[in-house]
Amino acid sequence: MKIVLAGQYPDNTFKKIKQMLSKENYSLVAIEKQDEFDRLTDADIIILRSFKAPKEIIANNKHLKMIMRWGTGFDSVDIKAAGIQGVLVTNTPGANSNAVSELAILLMLAVGRKLLCHIDSLREGKWSKNIFLDNSFCMRNKIVGIIGAGNIGRKVATKAQAFGASTLYYDPFRLSFEKEKEYGLKFMELPELIATSDIITLHIPLTNDNKHMIGEPEIANMKQGAILINTSRGGLVDDKALLNAVENGKLAGAGLDVVENEPLLESDPLIKNSNIIVTPHIGGGTADIADAIIPMLVNDIKAHVDGREIEHLVNKEFLKK
Repeated sequence: MKIVLAGQYPDNTFKKIKQMLSKENYSLVAIEKQDEFDRLTDADIIILRSFKAPKEIIANNKHLKMIMRWGTGFDSVDIKAAGIQGVLVTNTPGANSNAVSELAILLMLAVGRKLLCHIDSLREGKWSKNIFLDNSFCMRNKIVGIIGAGNIGRKVATKAQAFGASTLYYDPFRLSFEKEKEYGLKFMELPELIATSDIITLHIPLTNDNKHMIGEPEIANMKQGAILINTSRGGLVDDKALLNAVENGKLAGAGLDVVENEPLLESDPLIKNSNIIVTPHIGGGTADIADAIIPMLVNDIKAHVDGREIEHLVNKEFLKK
């Protein structure tokens, strides 16, 4: 059975997976270049991080049995085409929740305290101690509106509360009363949450139904001087509308780990504005995250080979009966 580790991964990922599968009859191969991945035709299992698996990739690999996503999101895989071909698609939910939630809080603090503005000013020779004083804010006593109350969203709530913020949430699948109480979360419908929050942070997958769920109308309904954080998926936010809102002063700033057009060009206006902090999709990208993800991948591989139920299957609805 040929398992392909496709893309860039933390150091020793290949070695660790190989060690955990050493007693099995597997062939593990690493592919780091996109053109080599595009020519792949003989994979039984593909592990994906940054590369995508559209229907063409799936169709080219006639013996493909599983596509495994390194992380929670699986919008980079055509899960319907996979299901029609009988290919199982899995993810690793929760493994990166600590890392992503930490980055979301980091961006809230950095945007609120004008960190990038100070750095840029200092590089220009300006001692900016008092320049941004009237536009810098703590998280204490702020209202953080969390869109998506999954593993990451709930951890963001806990961390935000540690800084003295109160937390609201919207999720199409409302938590139980017990969970709301446990995590200190108050449910609000989306329009009300948008209008009420000082900081809005996104923690939901991108689907065909929620593209630009934060667009020009939603931004217009936000508080004057609010902050928007997106560590989930590019496309949830209309980046052009967001940039306009920051430039005209409607929003105080934004923290984006994901954008609509990745990777951004050096000339992109999003990275020219000091009130917008952009990071290159690094939310789940820490060296130690592999220690959580690799066992999940290996366990699902072994379950499939043994004919057991796979714990992290995401395309069951599209598989042939």
